[in-house]
Amino acid sequence: MEKFLTTTYKELNSSMYKFSKGLTLVLFSLALSACSSSPEDNDIAAKTSPDVLYSQARTSMELGNYSKAVRSLEALDSRFPFGPHKTQVQLDLIYAYYKMDDVASGIANIDRFIRLNPTHPNIDYVYYMRGLVNMQADSYLFHDMLNIDRTDRDPKNAQDAFKDFDRLIKTYPNSKYAADAQKRMLSLKNRLAKYSIQVAEYYIKMNAWSAAAVRAQSVLETYPGTPSTERALEIMAEAYGELGQNQLKQNVLMVMQANFPNNEILSN
Repeated sequence: MEKFLTTTYKELNSSMYKFSKGLTLVLFSLALSACSSSPEDNDIAAKTSPDVLYSQARTSMELGNYSKAVRSLEALDSRFPFGPHKTQVQLDLIYAYYKMDDVASGIANIDRFIRLNPTHPNIDYVYYMRGLVNMQADSYLFHDMLNIDRTDRDPKNAQDAFKDFDRLIKTYPNSKYAADAQKRMLSLKNRLAKYSIQVAEYYIKMNAWSAAAVRAQSVLETYPGTPSTERALEIMAEAYGELGQNQLKQNVLMVMQANFPNNEILSN
């Protein structure tokens, strides 16, 4: 089962993965009706032993047929909630839901697992998967494929993913998933900083200079060291200038001089 408890950062972020994922989404809607279980299938499942059902689920997962695996796993979960495979069934369901982009079912099963098995040896993996599922929910596949920047979208799932990975790293610093979680947090940090910049720029368009300055300052405080730092300082300098806060503007310009000496604002 080890292969189902490890998801590499490289795999999840490669362009080939995104492309194949796109094809899966298109084909999934066409094949959904064909994949649904018939009454005959349900009849057979009802007469199948838990060991055979779990073996079928494992085979389906190894073949990448996650919808079929979920049917077997859900049958196991409902018919044999205290069976010999009960905990592993939940772990496999979490992974299968993730691979199917079923965010709601994934989060529901993750939270259920955490509630019922808080000291399980693989609880770090479950927190890691929660971050992955939330990160997946924040992703807009076709925007990524077409290289369209939509950092202005609601960041709630990105914020939740950031918290999930942060909890994993702080609670289980020696987890084998901690290093990958750290990398993902950097990506999420950049995404959330860019969102705050988008909000600050909207405030500028509305001539809400005080709100723009506060939002830009939050980027420096909450997401320091991101590529959005320079733009945040530019917004603060402009906003303080418009508000007549010349001393604050000069303080910002001094920071810019020290960190971004080639910025055009400094030559004006």
